[in-house]
Amino acid sequence: MNSSRTAGLDLELVDVGAPGCSPAELAGAMSAEQAADLARTLKALADPARLRVLALVAGNEGREVCVCDLTEPLGLSQPTVSHHLKVLVDAGFLARDKRGVWAYFSLVPGALDAVVTALPGVRGRSGLT
Repeated sequence: MNSSRTAGLDLELVDVGAPGCSPAELAGAMSAEQAADLARTLKALADPARLRVLALVAGNEGREVCVCDLTEPLGLSQPTVSHHLKVLVDAGFLARDKRGVWAYFSLVPGALDAVVTALPGVRGRSGLT
């Protein structure tokens, strides 16, 4: 080790070997394609109105909600609510059942669990299954 005196401070130079680090191989890594797929799914959830839609559908005793029942609690117009519902259906979170002129929506069983378990290393940790 070398010593150097700079501005009245004693500094020691330490040789740390080769520059950079050599991390151990990381287990459970996600491929770029898996990450892109999961990011698209998470984008569907990354909207306050869509999270509220999921909460309203999940909290409904019949577990099925008509689009007409969502406009007032969300404070949004029917076309806007329909857009959010379409995003959630396309992402696989909600199922749509058309009855006459109305559409009814229900949660797809296991869809939210699938998002959590898609993250490598999450299953079995932090109490999530």
